[in-house]
Order: sequence, then structure tokens, then C-alpha cells
Amino acid sequence: MANQEKIKKISVAKGIWWVEIADADLRVLCGCPMDSVKHLTKRGLIFQTEKAGVPCEGGPNAVLLADTMLQNGDFANLSEFPVLQMLYKQGLILPKHPNNTGQKPLLIGSSEQVKAQLQYIYRGNYGLISEEEIIEAGIAPKQARQMMRLKLRFAFGSIRQSGDFLESCVVAEQAVEIRNGVMIRRLARNCFEFSYAGESLNVDLNLAEGEHYESAYPLGFQCLSREYFSIIHAGEGDGWDVNRPSMSSILMFQGKIYLIDAGPNLFYNLSALGIDVNEIEGVFQTHAHDDHFAGITTLMRAGQKIKFYAAPLVRATVSKKMAALLAVEEEWFEEFFEVHDLREGEWSDLDGLEVMPLFSPHPVESTVFLFRTLWDDGYRSYAHFADLVSLDVLQGMIEEDESKPGISKEEFARIKENYLTPVNLKKLDIGGGMIHGMAKDFREDRSDRILLSHLSRPLTPAEKEIGSSAPHGMVDNLIIGQSDFARRSAFSFLQSALPSIPLHTIRTLLNNPVVDFNPGIILLKEGETPQSIYLVLTGAVEKIRTSDNIFSRLTIGTLVGELPALHNVAARFTYSTACFVRALRIPVALYRELVRRHGLGDVVQHTREERDYLESTYLFNEGLTPHLLVQIVMAMRSRHFNAGETITYEDHTYLNLIRSGRVIRMTGGREFEKLEAGSYFGEEWSIFNTPPMFRLIAKEAVECSQIPARLVMNIPIVRWKLRDMYTRRILQALHPTAGIGSYCWQEKYEVGLLQMDLQHRKMLEIVSSIIELFHCQLVEGIIERAFETLFEVTGRHFQAEERLMERYGYAGLAEHRRHHQLLLLQLDEYRFSLHQTELRAEEPFKAFIDTWLIQHIEEDDSRYSAFLNERGAY
Repeated sequence: MANQEKIKKISVAKGIWWVEIADADLRVLCGCPMDSVKHLTKRGLIFQTEKAGVPCEGGPNAVLLADTMLQNGDFANLSEFPVLQMLYKQGLILPKHPNNTGQKPLLIGSSEQVKAQLQYIYRGNYGLISEEEIIEAGIAPKQARQMMRLKLRFAFGSIRQSGDFLESCVVAEQAVEIRNGVMIRRLARNCFEFSYAGESLNVDLNLAEGEHYESAYPLGFQCLSREYFSIIHAGEGDGWDVNRPSMSSILMFQGKIYLIDAGPNLFYNLSALGIDVNEIEGVFQTHAHDDHFAGITTLMRAGQKIKFYAAPLVRATVSKKMAALLAVEEEWFEEFFEVHDLREGEWSDLDGLEVMPLFSPHPVESTVFLFRTLWDDGYRSYAHFADLVSLDVLQGMIEEDESKPGISKEEFARIKENYLTPVNLKKLDIGGGMIHGMAKDFREDRSDRILLSHLSRPLTPAEKEIGSSAPHGMVDNLIIGQSDFARRSAFSFLQSALPSIPLHTIRTLLNNPVVDFNPGIILLKEGETPQSIYLVLTGAVEKIRTSDNIFSRLTIGTLVGELPALHNVAARFTYSTACFVRALRIPVALYRELVRRHGLGDVVQHTREERDYLESTYLFNEGLTPHLLVQIVMAMRSRHFNAGETITYEDHTYLNLIRSGRVIRMTGGREFEKLEAGSYFGEEWSIFNTPPMFRLIAKEAVECSQIPARLVMNIPIVRWKLRDMYTRRILQALHPTAGIGSYCWQEKYEVGLLQMDLQHRKMLEIVSSIIELFHCQLVEGIIERAFETLFEVTGRHFQAEERLMERYGYAGLAEHRRHHQLLLLQLDEYRFSLHQTELRAEEPFKAFIDTWLIQHIEEDDSRYSAFLNERGAY
């Protein structure tokens, strides 16, 4: 705690601080990653109290947001639960509550982050906000009306903007007043200064490189076997439970691993259970509240797209909430997941595992899941019911007048029948209140075994008569496996690692013991000669060499000690188990002899050395399987650039990884960024199909490895890192204070519709890139390709804009569509006139853009935006 008289500062957890100015009645949660409320509770900064005899909680009344949406791959700003705690548990929004004084919770941060949080909270409160959005997700109009009736009942009759119950304070480099004389200003990215009554202190929300946000609770390590059909209980708490993860399960089927929901601290939870993210086949998503959704970025750190299973309504809600949270287009979600829509009320067969989502009443779109698979006596089945609503609450919502919010008797009866579907194992949300279930509703349930979950308290005796709880990592085996799934995985991994050797040789290698290792065991120490090679089958291994600042996480399929074993030399790295690890132990002499017999020594050495290099870089130091890394190594080619050479864009289908030398990124004649060994360039066109805004100049002789973009563009962890850095760079370049891009984003361009604003911003980014390209030494056809990209992006934007106007019945649609057609014709004419030298220059192009795009945004688009805002679209 800082030694201050007026301002108190407390370190809460990594990336989280508490700043309190008692005289100004200001208590600021600084940084709000996942489970920040749980961290505050554990530190006693959220506490039970009472006001005027009314029980309630104390806690923050303001949240300071990080400047960046992500830090090291994790969400940096998740204010949903802190805001809920202020509004409901402190009582700031409750009628007649003594804390409801009219003062609203306060969001503090950059303009971009405040707007993103307001949109994200809006989606977190309501999900899809209109019949039109529900219909667009594939629901029939009559059913959409019934769903909207129920949604309005949960929403007390109306869908309200986040600004109706939240205040905001935008922070910049100049000091601004937060409240009651307390001032704040930004010192640097994620660094802020608070001042009050002559005193000041600084808060730094940055995480160190490779550092992640902490879990609020400890979890013991578990060693789990891969079973035929089993349920691992990975969370029984709720969003407020400081001792347990939020309600979730892991389903194993025929050795494959599926998640049910992706709650907070997912990476930590999986590590405790000895599961690497690359082992996950898919995730079944029930709904998009943060306690079931906040860990979804962990699944983007995989080496392949994980399957995302959800009902279309839930998938639409998740993509819209993610888009709001990260200020990205909704289609962005499918860059990272293999999306599979499941039809509500129907069984879908996923290679023998059958699943059926059922509608569950909730403020946001939600389903419960039934799973089953055929077995000797019919089916074995599991039901995962999160989140529910109690039957008493639901019955109180019955309203036969269809013009009023509520639910029909028939729908109530159908939901009750679904809830009581008998299964072998059923896990229930019994959190109570208005939006969670009650155990008593299942007293007559005929299921074989019932687990009670989604609580932050122990079960009562009455609840124990109905069901039981499950400690973290407990397993319910519904069908015990008779197959050796570990050896099946080993066979696949060895085929991938040694593709040219015959099957009988692979079987020789397989005829070795599979061994289990506890967390933290050193498999091979730097400087030692390996006695065995370990093929990692489950879990993850850390690769460490602190002298060169190398720390990477190796996934399943890795052969630990392969290269030093082949040459009988000392290991260059230390390898340590990150969790419980199962591995195939291969004798060094046997492996060395088999590789020699098949003439693979040189190939193995080359690929292993190149893999070691890739694993030492930021882009490739985690999440990629050995199979993917070998594919990249075999396709890489070398490229040399001389000192002073301008790097043109003829290699626009390659991502360039700098092995030695330095490259300068420039724009507008100014140096923007230095790229050193281990950095990369060329992702704009090769990965994101966008013309680059920067010129690249080799500051000294540069050696690069060029990687075909087709190999890495669909690897989630690589694309995630590329997208994160690319977005930061563009936002910095186009920020009005940067003075770099020709068309910086300005508030006057905003139309108040997130997706349209993002698309307009993208168009201006491409326009700025084209202007920069006019000043570059280019190979033939580059300018033309940039214009083709602008034409394609503009066309998609116009279509999206027209669909939005059509969805809400905008009367000016026909006129707006005609104007779009004219604008596309004008752009087409300009790009086909580029052979005229005078048009391939900055000034005539800017004159064209001012009338062609800027005027359209400021005048035409502003007309429809007000109409849509009135109907809840933002």
C-alpha cells in the first residue's frame, strides 16, 4: 500500500489495482480482467455490509479500463461482473435501496475502450436485442415474437442502452476530472496518474511479456485417463464463488475431449487437469455470459481450429458479444473456430456422440444440452443444464396476452418437461434468484444421478436430499474405455514425425512403455545427454533456456530430446512438465538405429533445428503441434535484402520472418517502427488481404525465412498474434494524435452502429494505404490490386449496410441502394483509369475520396443511423 494520506492504492493481483479516495467517495477497480470481482472479494475490498438496515455489499463504484483490449492473449477488460456487482449487490440500481442515490457506476478509459465496453455490456445484458435479430439467426417470425416477449419480461419491459445506468469518463494525455475533484491522465499505454488535493500516484496495468492474469483460486493437479464416455467436473461455482471455477464440464468420448462452456481461467483449469489446448476437439457453448464465455480466447491459442457447437441463436450472441468486446467485425469469430450450428430440439450425430440443445429461458439466448451414445442397454446419457430459471419464477411470467411481455402456458409446460428429462447423469444450475434454477424443481426427477452446481455456497440439507456436489476434477465414467487411446495417439504422432518409415518400424517404437509424470518433473536438463526420448501424448512440456530468454510451451506430439539423442550430445534446453504428462518412453539407441536404417538423419536434424528456431520466436513459441511446424519448415524459403533496399511487395503471398538484420517500417516519410531478428513483416497482404500502410526498408543486410501464408493463415494461435499486433499498429497509425495516416479516424465519421463504423474504418485504412503506395517503388500491378481490395471491401460494406436497413424496414433503403450503386460505379471508373499518370498521385485521389466516401459517411449514412438507434441497433 502506498504511503498516501488522501489516496490509497492496493495491489490486488497481476494487472489489477485498487485506488480509493475516501474524501471524494471514489473507489476505483483499476483493471478488470476475468474474475476481478473474485480477486476483490478475496482481498476484502468487496464485503458484506448493510445500509440503513438493508443487507448489501460494499465495493468499487468505478472501473478503470486498460487501453488495450487484450494482454498476452487474454481479455483485459471484462467489466460485466463488476458492473453487475455495483448495480445489484451494492444496490445502485435497485428501487428504494438506500444506495440508489442516482449516482451511476463509472467506466473510465480511452474513448475506444469505453465505447467497446458499453456495447459489450449491452450484449451481455440482452444478447440479441430485437425480433429482427432473432429472425436473422434463423428463427421463424412467430417464434421470434414469443422469444422477444420472454426477453422483455426478464428486462422489466424494455431494452435499455448501457448509458442509461452507467456513466463514463474518457481519459487522454491531458488531466480530466473523474468525480469530486479527482483527476486522472494517461502517462503511457496502460499507465495512468491519479491526483487529488495536491497528492498523486501512478497505476500501471501492463502485464510483462509472457505473463498472464492470475486465477482467484488455487487448483490441484489431476491425472486423468482418456475414457470412452466420461464427464470430468471442471467447475461447480458461479461468477461470484472465490473458491471454485464457474460451472463447466469436460466430456470425453472415444478418447476425444470436448468442453461444455469456456469459463474464466480456462487455460489454468485445463493445465490443472493435465489437458493441453491442442487435445480439445470442440466446445459446446450454452450462452454468452462471462462466467461461461470469458475463457474463449484460450481456445484461440490452439494449433488448429477447434469446433464450436451451439444453437444458431447462441452462436449469433457469442459472435456479437465478441465483436463488441474487441471492436471487430462479427465474421471475425469464424477466423478462429470451425463453427457448427446445432438445431434446437433435434439430435445431431457427431461421429457417434449424439447431442441435442434445448431452449432455456434466460436474459440472453441460452440452451441446455443433452448428450447420449448407444450402448448395450440402449443409451448412456448426460444432461448439462446451465443456466436455468426456477419453475416458480417462470410460472410467474405466464401471460396469455401476446401484446405483453411473458410466456404462454404451453411454453411453460414444454420447458418443464424438458427440464425433467431422465438421464444417467444430470448437472444442474441451482443458483436461485430470478435467472437461475432451484433444486426443489427436480425433486421428482427420475435421473440416475443429479449434481447440483452454479453456487457460491455449500449445499443445504434439503438440496442434499435431491442431489450432490462434485469436487474439481471428479470423473463420472458412463462407459469405461477398453481401448488404449494413448497408444492410438502415439501411432498418429509417430506417423507424422517419421512419415517415410514403414508401419512395422512404427510398431517397434510403439512397443515401449507409456509413463506418467507429475507436474514440474524435469524430463531433460540443459547440458545433459538424454537416456530416453519422450513422445508427449497428453499434457504440455515447457522448453527453457533462460540465458537466451527462451521459454516456450510444447504441445502433444513433441519428441523431447530427439536431436541430442541422435548425435549423442548434450541438450541445449531444459524440458519440464507443465502439468501431469503421459509420454511414450523410447530408448535412445533404438530410435537412433531406426532413423539411421531409413536414412532420415539429415532430414530429422534439419527439421529439428529449424523447429527449434521457430519455437524461439514470438509467433511460433506456443500452441503449434510438431506436425504443423514440420510442414512450415519444409515449405520455408530464404530471402536476402541488401542494406538500404526498399522491400517491394512481389512476395505478397509470403509471411517474412527476420533471421538477421533490421528492417524499418515507414509511413509519410517518417520512421514508425524498427523490426529486429525474430520479428516479421508482410502479414497485411499475405494474411489479411489488405494493402500495407507502410514502406519497408532494410536498414542493414537482412536474411529472412519466407513462409507461405496458406500454411499459417488458418492456425488460430498464429493468426491471433498477427491480428493483435496488426490491429494495434493500425489503430496507432490512424489515431488523430499520430498524424501519420492520410485519413485518421475521427468521431465525426461515427454513425453510432458498431459494425458499420468498423467497416468505414477499414475502408479509410485501405485508402491511407493506397496513398502511401503512390509514394513507393512498386512492381507492376500492386496499385491495381490495392484498388481491387478497396472495391471488394466497399461492396461487402454496402451489402451489409443494405441488409441492416432492410432488416429494420428503413424507408430510405431504395434511395440509399441507388446511391451505393453510383458510388461503386465511380470507384470502378477511377480504378480503370489508373493508367493515366496524373491519377496515380495523392492529391487527385484524396479529392476523389473526400467527395466519394467522406461526404457519403457524414451526410447519407447519418440519416439511417438515427432510425436504427431508435430501434435498439448500435
